[in-house]
Amino acid sequence: MSDIAKVKSLSIWVFIVPFVAVNICLIITTKLHFLIDQPYRLFNTFPYLDGGTSISRTARYFPNYLIFKPAMFFTSYLLVKYWLYNKNIIKSFDENHKHIKHFVFFGIASAVMLTLHSIFLGVNFDIGIYKIFRRLILFFFILFEVVAQTYLVLTLYSLKDKLLKYINTNILKCKILLVSTLIIVAIVSIPIVTVPGNKFFKHALEWDYFVGVIGFYLLTFFMWKKN
Repeated sequence: MSDIAKVKSLSIWVFIVPFVAVNICLIITTKLHFLIDQPYRLFNTFPYLDGGTSISRTARYFPNYLIFKPAMFFTSYLLVKYWLYNKNIIKSFDENHKHIKHFVFFGIASAVMLTLHSIFLGVNFDIGIYKIFRRLILFFFILFEVVAQTYLVLTLYSLKDKLLKYINTNILKCKILLVSTLIIVAIVSIPIVTVPGNKFFKHALEWDYFVGVIGFYLLTFFMWKKN
């Protein structure tokens, strides 16, 4: 099936593009100081562990936004294609599956939120409601993405007997475990991230959660068997 091959190809790029872009921004901010103005330089931090900075903090300044924004726009485009191709795959096995509309809606909505987040990154207005607006965009991107992933793995699992010749069921189980972990971590973290303080925990959670969310697409690449 051509759509399976397309999803397999797209998924690896949905993982690689944002992962590379975000970490290039981190390396420039922490190591390649000659490329960035002095106020934006950071030293001796590995935010995946110590939460020394946020993703947006490393990406909003020149020249990093020239890397981050195009990468996120491209990722958004890839996400839209990814969810539409998945719709075609599921419809070929079950034309009227109850979850098709759900994962397509939330998947494309997450891509829209990622685009908006990238547009407004680095644009500052001294208005309290604007800051809330930006945080809501990021919140809804994460929410829509996890919901879309949840609906998709539930759909795939419900069709696993029909998909045996096309997928590695062990990887599908890993995807289910990953999505379950993302949901549990989100629920447990809500009381912490919604109150002032805990800055380093919030930053570390952001970096690690980012890897978890895009790790879903890396698992997609390995889940679908080669034709």
